[in-house]
Amino acid sequence: MTAIDLNLLTALDVLLTERSVTSAARRLGLSPSATSRTLARLRSAMGDPLLVQAGRALVPTSYAEQLAARVHVLAREARAVLTPAIETLDLASLDRTFTIRANEGFIALFAAALVTAIAREAPGVRLRFAPKPDKDATPLREGVIDVEVGTTGVSAPEVRSLLIFRDRFIGVARLGHPLLNGAMTPQRYAACGHVVASRRGALAGPVDDALQEVGLSRRIVAVVPGFVDALTIARQSDLIALVPRSCLRNGEVAAQGLEGFDLPVPTPELAISVMWHPRLDADPAHRWFRQKLAAICHATS
Repeated sequence: MTAIDLNLLTALDVLLTERSVTSAARRLGLSPSATSRTLARLRSAMGDPLLVQAGRALVPTSYAEQLAARVHVLAREARAVLTPAIETLDLASLDRTFTIRANEGFIALFAAALVTAIAREAPGVRLRFAPKPDKDATPLREGVIDVEVGTTGVSAPEVRSLLIFRDRFIGVARLGHPLLNGAMTPQRYAACGHVVASRRGALAGPVDDALQEVGLSRRIVAVVPGFVDALTIARQSDLIALVPRSCLRNGEVAAQGLEGFDLPVPTPELAISVMWHPRLDADPAHRWFRQKLAAICHATS
């Protein structure tokens, strides 16, 4: 297939409208000599002089006159196709459901604030929170979910992400637990029984790697699916839970009958992001939603 230069279509439209190389050059942002060369290319490509000298003016040939209206429509449509769409988002009339895949800890912390803020600005929008059994990117790719919240992975390099807050792991024990009295050393921490939150049922994590560096290991007594479950067990037993610090935010610790403490060994920081598929980058409603989600998390965390 012969390559077609669409710039020639625009140039032809302007030349037939202006009927002057100098005037057309100004509109095209070219020099008169460059515009003359473009006219020569058009004449060669179309097999017709198109514009001919008549005294000091240029007049179209009969063939050019027949084409003028059609060329103008084609040039306008080509510009419309190749120009970014400008869409006005009317939040008051927006009718849409956004599906968020997140763990139960995120839902417990942010869902109420997010639902309230969304309902205030876009009353026709519905939020659907989906469970997060793993980090498989297939639901994002297939459009089953709109966004995912969590730590970014490497299984889907095309997925876009936006950092919404940073977190870190802390230990949690019931109020009055013996571990909370005295210095928090790696030895005292490791000597306790522990409850672990893991969707995949894993028995070890970053804190175990850090303890191993100092020759220690902890005794895992229970493994539960989520952080809320771990907190419930810690509240009603002597087991120590390991959860993100955001799980005990806003001074609610005393009401929960729990106390959080800094771990006696270093663990990596948690970078929590909202993730979406690139096909939704330019979707005005989706862009508004993910920006709103990020703003709520920034304000609440």
